[in-house]
Amino acid sequence: MTNEFLFNDTTQWLHSSAQQQAPHLVSLRRDIHAHPELAFEEVRTAGLVSAELGRLGIPHRTGIGRTGVLGVIEGGRPGPTLAIRADMDALPIHEETGLPYASTVQGKMHACGHDIHTVTLLGAAALLKELAPRLAGRVVLVFQPAEETLQGAAAMIADGAADGIDMALGFHNHPDMPVGRFGYVRGACLAAADRFDLVIRGRSGHAAHPYAAVDPIVAAAHFVTQAQTVVSREVRPLHPAVVTIGQSSGGTTYNIIPERVALKGSVRTLHAAARDTAEAALRRLAQGVEAGFRVEASMDYQRMVPALVNDDRVLQPALAALEAQFGAALVAEGEPSMGSEDFSAFASRVPAFQLRIGSGAPGRDDALHNAGYQPDEGCIPAGVEALSRIALDLLSRAS
Repeated sequence: MTNEFLFNDTTQWLHSSAQQQAPHLVSLRRDIHAHPELAFEEVRTAGLVSAELGRLGIPHRTGIGRTGVLGVIEGGRPGPTLAIRADMDALPIHEETGLPYASTVQGKMHACGHDIHTVTLLGAAALLKELAPRLAGRVVLVFQPAEETLQGAAAMIADGAADGIDMALGFHNHPDMPVGRFGYVRGACLAAADRFDLVIRGRSGHAAHPYAAVDPIVAAAHFVTQAQTVVSREVRPLHPAVVTIGQSSGGTTYNIIPERVALKGSVRTLHAAARDTAEAALRRLAQGVEAGFRVEASMDYQRMVPALVNDDRVLQPALAALEAQFGAALVAEGEPSMGSEDFSAFASRVPAFQLRIGSGAPGRDDALHNAGYQPDEGCIPAGVEALSRIALDLLSRAS
C-alpha cells in the first residue's frame, strides 16, 4: 500500500485493512475465548498479546500491573500521547453457548467480551503501526488485567502506565446495538462503584428465649430495609444512584439466634455529591442500628473507582472522526449506565472518551455477563476501523 494511497483515501484504506485482518483476529479471539483467565491470571492472554506486538514490530513491556502489557507506537513528528485501553480478563461463569470454541476451563468464561476487546486493540495497533509516519505524537497501547474486579487499571497506573499520557480512549462492545453502529454519552457515562462490608454482632441464644439474646438478624433486616431509603429519600432525584445488598449471611439452623450477621453491599452513583450522601447515610444507618438494637455494627466502606466522565476535548474530535469514517447515521447518543468501569482511573487523570461498539448478533437478544453470551464477531473489524480513525484524527490532520 503506497503512502499516496494512505493520504488520498484514508477512509477506504482503513475499511479494507480492517476487513483483511478480520480472519486472523477472529481466530485469535476464539483462541483467547477458549482459554479464559480471571483477574490477574491473564498470563497466557498477555503472552499472546506480546507475541502479536512482537510480530508487528511494536516495542512493548510485560508484567505491568502484574499481568498487563504496554506497547508504544511512535509517530512521525512530535505531538501528544494518546493511550488506548483494552481489558483482558474473563468472568467466573460457566459457559453454556455450546460453541466449538467455548471455554475449556470449568467455571470461567469471556462473558463480557474482553477477548473481543483484546484482539480489536491488536488490530488497531497493526493499522496504526503502518500509519505511524502520519501521527503527530504517539500511541500507548494498554492491555489491562482485572477490569472485572475494578483493580487492574490502578495496578497498571501504579506501574507507570499513565505516565506521560495526554488523553485516553476506551471502548466496550454493546450487544444492545447491531454491528456497524457506534454509541456515546456526553459527560458521566458510567457510575462510580463503592462497596461495603457490614458485620453486626449480637449475642447468641436459644430461639425460644430471644429476651436472653441479642438478635443480629433482626438488626440486619432493619438495616437492609432502611438502606432502601438512601436513594429514595436522601439523594437528589436527578442524581442517579443505586444501593444494593448483594449478600447476607448469618446463622446455622432453625432454633439458634446467631452471634453475628455479615452483609455485603454495593453503591453506584454518577455524581460526586450523591456518592458522598450515600456513604454518609449508610454509615449513619449502621450507627442507628447499633444504638437501636443493642448490637455492635462494624462497617468497612471502600471507594473503588470514580464515575467515568467523557471529556468533550476527546469526545468531540472522536465523534467527528467516526462520522467521517462511517457517516453520522451510524453514530448515536445513548444514556448513561449505572454499571462501572475502571477505565475511569485513566479518565480521572487525563481527558478521555469511552466508545460503545455495537456487537449484537442478528436474531439474538444477548446481555453481558450471561452464560450464553454470543456477540457478533463482525464487531471486531468495525472496532478496529473506528479506533484507528479516531487515533489518526486525534494525532494528525484529517485528510
